Amino acid sequence: MNEERDQQTTEVKETNERQGNTNIRRQSVTTASKVDAGIVARRVVYYLAGVICALLTLRIVLLLLAANQGSAFVDFIYAISGLFASPFYGIFSYQPTYGQSVFEVSSVVGIVIYALVAVGIAKLFTLTKRDDDLA
Repeated sequence: MNEERDQQTTEVKETNERQGNTNIRRQSVTTASKVDAGIVARRVVYYLAGVICALLTLRIVLLLLAANQGSAFVDFIYAISGLFASPFYGIFSYQPTYGQSVFEVSSVVGIVIYALVAVGIAKLFTLTKRDDDLA
């Protein structure tokens, strides 16, 4: 899938100089890259979804290992990831229990949903592109 190709432009400049009895030929090569705004937007969407999914995955691992919520790092991860996991708590009759080893299914559902939403939003940025533009 090469739909995220960057457009590159290469420019070569040649100069000829004479110093005394010697001719000097110099070349300078400049390469510039330009990325379509839709591709940048897709990358941002995928990046944000990746961060959210990573936080939820870390939450699952910490809950499985019964990590101590008294630790500042664990508390930070629980607080941040809890914002993203909370919309899915009502799907299964589950209340988060900290300090016990538990498998939080709502976080797994959240990872799947956030990934699907990210793919859907990212595809919106290529709706106006022809198929041969994406190849």
